[in-house]
Amino acid sequence: MTTAATTPSVFRLLPYQQRFLADRTRFKIGLWSRQTGKSFTSAMEAVLDCAETPGTLWVVLSAGERQALEWMQKAKLIAEAYGLVSEMIGDKFQADFAQLTIRFPNGSRIIGLPANERTARGYSANVILDEFAFHDDSRGIWRGLLPSITRQDGKGRERRLIVLSTPNGQSNVFYELWARHPEFGHHKVTILDAVADGMKADPEALRHAIDPDGWQQEYLCEFIDEASALLTYEMIAACESQSPFGSTDPAAEIPPGAPLYVGMDIGRKRDLTVIWTLQSPFGSDVHYTVEVRVLEKCPFRDQLEILSAILRNPHVRRCCIDSTGIGAMLAEEAQRLYGVYRVEAVQFTQASKEEMATGMLRAFQDRTVRIPHAPEIREDLHKIRKVTTAAGNVRYLADRDDAGHADRFWALALALHAGATGEVLGPSGSLSPASLNMATAGVWL
Repeated sequence: MTTAATTPSVFRLLPYQQRFLADRTRFKIGLWSRQTGKSFTSAMEAVLDCAETPGTLWVVLSAGERQALEWMQKAKLIAEAYGLVSEMIGDKFQADFAQLTIRFPNGSRIIGLPANERTARGYSANVILDEFAFHDDSRGIWRGLLPSITRQDGKGRERRLIVLSTPNGQSNVFYELWARHPEFGHHKVTILDAVADGMKADPEALRHAIDPDGWQQEYLCEFIDEASALLTYEMIAACESQSPFGSTDPAAEIPPGAPLYVGMDIGRKRDLTVIWTLQSPFGSDVHYTVEVRVLEKCPFRDQLEILSAILRNPHVRRCCIDSTGIGAMLAEEAQRLYGVYRVEAVQFTQASKEEMATGMLRAFQDRTVRIPHAPEIREDLHKIRKVTTAAGNVRYLADRDDAGHADRFWALALALHAGATGEVLGPSGSLSPASLNMATAGVWL
């Protein structure tokens, strides 16, 4: 670990902040409690580096536009204070401020951006990832930004990367960087550490004001994996089975004519296509997995042929297909071939995802679904995180990796949705008399 020059005394920093600034390791990660000055400290580092080294560029990616503006406001205040100090000692140092850009008179710049995979690309710069555990698609952002620091700057200095966040479970790149990359300079600051170093706060009052998981994660910096997962590992394990009916030959025990329900999440190049088939014996509220078919980089023509082979089974009561984007044409063709009563095209909107995710959660809580005992399925189901945005909207998010983008989760959710809506269909797949009356009256349709 190398150290920088001492921070000017006008900046009143606590010891843990001073230690962080003094660490000039190229890759540096901070696991800090809420409200301990993460953003201020990283803004201080960027401002001082820009002021002291001409032509320096720092890019900061925050979780959203509001967070980017708040981070830049802190950097602006620090830059203004630096300018005042410079004037007091006879130098003229006046930075220009725009909403998300600070330009220094020596040619240095700081640019603030809301984080996504597109904004992470296109820069050769030092990078700060602010509250990285809360970035949407952290894996895509990481993949997009790492090349930004590949080359040295114009003065032959290696570009640097600073990552800071409070924990947000284990299903994100921030956790992986902290747990598996010892080459990073590691800095952990809990609320107790900060208070011991002089920060004014009452930890006991905070502990009593928040739930135990919140206290451990937000203030003690522990990675509580289940805190953000919609389906916990315990819930998933309780619904796993070696076979649908517990036998070595489950097909032999499936009652004749038991209805089948199909969910299809569609991908093409980046994501998987997954077709999940459930069977629910008459008189049972439990849905048993019959087949999980995974298609990778499969042409749409072949996908339609595979789906058609499944839908030709007369016991398929209902099929729900992801019709968002690239799935629209396939869903429309399946409806043309097999009827709108057997095939439902489901647009993935905030409302529809909320409905399906809630149905999934209820099925696993009530143990009314049986799934194969398979690691790839377990991890895919565990990927989905329920996140509440600053505006109060609920979103269901998952990082994309080599195993997909929670495609198995959504295929199962669609199959369960098919099971819930398939009750209006008769055994042959046509509308039952009662449901036909509802459709005619405009209630169901």
